[in-house]
Amino acid sequence: MHVFVTGATGWVGSAVIDDLLKAGHEVTGLARSKDRAAALVNLGARIVEGTLDDLDTLRDAAAASDGVIHTAFNHDFSRFAENAEQDRRAIEALGSALEGSERPLLVTSGLSGLPRGATESDLPGEAGPRKSDVTARALADRGIRAAAVRLPPSVHGVGDHGFVSILIRIARETGVSAYIGDGENCWSGVYRLDAAQVFRLAIENAASQRVYHAVADEAVPFRQIAEVIGRRLGLPVEPRGPEHFGWFAMMAGADMAASSARTRSLLAWEPSGPSLIADIDQPGYYA
Repeated sequence: MHVFVTGATGWVGSAVIDDLLKAGHEVTGLARSKDRAAALVNLGARIVEGTLDDLDTLRDAAAASDGVIHTAFNHDFSRFAENAEQDRRAIEALGSALEGSERPLLVTSGLSGLPRGATESDLPGEAGPRKSDVTARALADRGIRAAAVRLPPSVHGVGDHGFVSILIRIARETGVSAYIGDGENCWSGVYRLDAAQVFRLAIENAASQRVYHAVADEAVPFRQIAEVIGRRLGLPVEPRGPEHFGWFAMMAGADMAASSARTRSLLAWEPSGPSLIADIDQPGYYA
């Protein structure tokens, strides 16, 4: 199978490409430059230079593939709404190139806006800024084989520059590893390489379902995350108001527990990487 993957050099996208290649698939990845994607080229991937604004490039690469995995997203949170709109346009361009065929499109989404303990059947509200889930559903309603892979707030592993690294930075800057309220709001998590397997298994399954949950740890109390960070940094672990976290307060106080039972059953997915707590309790996260 020849798979086109956006976000080729990203935290998730590079792992997806590596997993696809190891499984014997051909891969073309979208990257800003071949120099940045040199490691993937050495593994056997082909690279198309471009960005999410190069809609013709996206359409052409999607049309030449047997399926598409869209992992790219601009995570500049100061312009999140604009980035979500860029993402929507890219997804629609990719979907248009696959329309009228049975070739699958997987897009990347998250758990924000879903109820605690959400399953694959739960739908996010229309008001949220990120539109990947909603756009994939709209494409599927047009007969395009589109589905969303929802990632938890922590896709972890040493080298992670995501939300846990933000919490570590806030703790260092403020001198306290904090949580909001009683800290019993829960995050879910998945080891990066386990997440990559969900994308591969779902594309091999021709995206037969509209939603997959790449969730290994379904409910980790936020206070436990703060406790590990505090112990590793030698800082007190204490409750603080939302203002302590600044712009990140919504995420720090969010309850994003989720089930992946249906995904595990459908794809025979068995995550084997370290748990969120075990993974962040190692020196590499604090180097």
